[in-house]
Amino acid sequence: MKSGSRKSGMLSLLAGGAALLLLSACEEPEVVLAGKREALRAEESNANTPVAARSMENRSLAVSLVAPQNNAGWFQRHNSPHTRVSHPAFSGALEPLWSADIGAGDSRSGRITSEPVVAAGKVFTLDSEARVTATSVSGAPVWNISLVPPRDAARDATGGGIAFADGALFVSSGFGLVTALDANTGQELWQQKLQASATGMPTVKDGIVYLVAGDSTAWALDTNSGRILWQLGSAADKNNVLGGPAPAVNDNLVVFSFGSNELQAAFRQGGLRIWDAAISGQRVGFSRSRITDITGDPVIVGDKIYAGTFSGRTVALDTASGERIWTAEEGPMSPVWVAGGSVFMVTDNNELVRLDATNGERIWGTKLPFFVKDRPKRQKTVFTHYGPVLAGGRLYVASNDGLIRVFNPEDGSLIKTGELPSGAATSPVFAGGVMYVVNRKGQLFAFR
Repeated sequence: MKSGSRKSGMLSLLAGGAALLLLSACEEPEVVLAGKREALRAEESNANTPVAARSMENRSLAVSLVAPQNNAGWFQRHNSPHTRVSHPAFSGALEPLWSADIGAGDSRSGRITSEPVVAAGKVFTLDSEARVTATSVSGAPVWNISLVPPRDAARDATGGGIAFADGALFVSSGFGLVTALDANTGQELWQQKLQASATGMPTVKDGIVYLVAGDSTAWALDTNSGRILWQLGSAADKNNVLGGPAPAVNDNLVVFSFGSNELQAAFRQGGLRIWDAAISGQRVGFSRSRITDITGDPVIVGDKIYAGTFSGRTVALDTASGERIWTAEEGPMSPVWVAGGSVFMVTDNNELVRLDATNGERIWGTKLPFFVKDRPKRQKTVFTHYGPVLAGGRLYVASNDGLIRVFNPEDGSLIKTGELPSGAATSPVFAGGVMYVVNRKGQLFAFR
């Protein structure tokens, strides 16, 4: 019986093979079309696909910059047209002028997250324990006030930011409060509870304070009373970086960024949402890239918005529609600086990078110090670099390794360095031909 089974099986296989041969003989020969083979999903046709660098070799290209401006103040973050000084004047000598204490510095329980604000002949700072300090531009103390609620301790919360407008300071804090202070005296004008950690930087324009609290709720408050005008919401996300981007505002709309890597644009007066967009994608091979928080504040320049995430992506969007124009495989740690047709940033890979603003292509990249301890088993803590800021025709980066680095914007070469005791805790700001930066010990430094 077994022998018969094998024979019948062989006959079946032979019959099947013969049938296939007969069928193939009846088919017409395959016609091979002439021409170049193209991928079904060409990267060049999809703005959501990251722009692949044509060459990792650095290129030196001229940068056409506007003339340096002798700005008297630095009122808010530079991501909105009305707050930005495109090219502040600075001699670049990095000569120390003075230093002043501003309160608590970085610690295990708190971090300084707000760069200084310069207005009305004073420099305003926020320490890691919700203390606001006003220092004269000559380094003398003017006033200071703690914004810690009566029933809380100073180390119970941290983070926040400052913005100046119309003679008042608007301060957000990790205690879930937005407080308006008289810039001359420090007197409290009003305070609004947001029921969430208000670590995001505020932006102020035409009587409205905009900010994001809890990384998931956007707020619009009246500058005169603190009254809530309107709100927008986003999906909650727990994997966020301390601090928060400032909303970007132009004459028509406000753009908020959330911890869930989402951007939302709304009419800035009534809060009607216009569009939303997500910055998707991550740098392959790094666990830190799972944190998709937007760390590169949205920056409005003309008809484009530039923003980026901690996970290694930068996008350019159309301001009116939110449509993606290009995506680059770089993640900015601070708001990018756009000048001369280029986008400058410090990336999640601790590089100072220059991209082409029209298509996102990489022009050059300069490596910055990365691991504090470079031995493989001790590669845990990394250096933090703040900036870049363009001033006096040079790019400035302040780092927590104790140096301020100055770079050539054309080719990314290091021009010089200056010492900053205890290392930087904020980006530098420029006003009146002076650089101001806060260090990790809670000291404000002025350089000329």
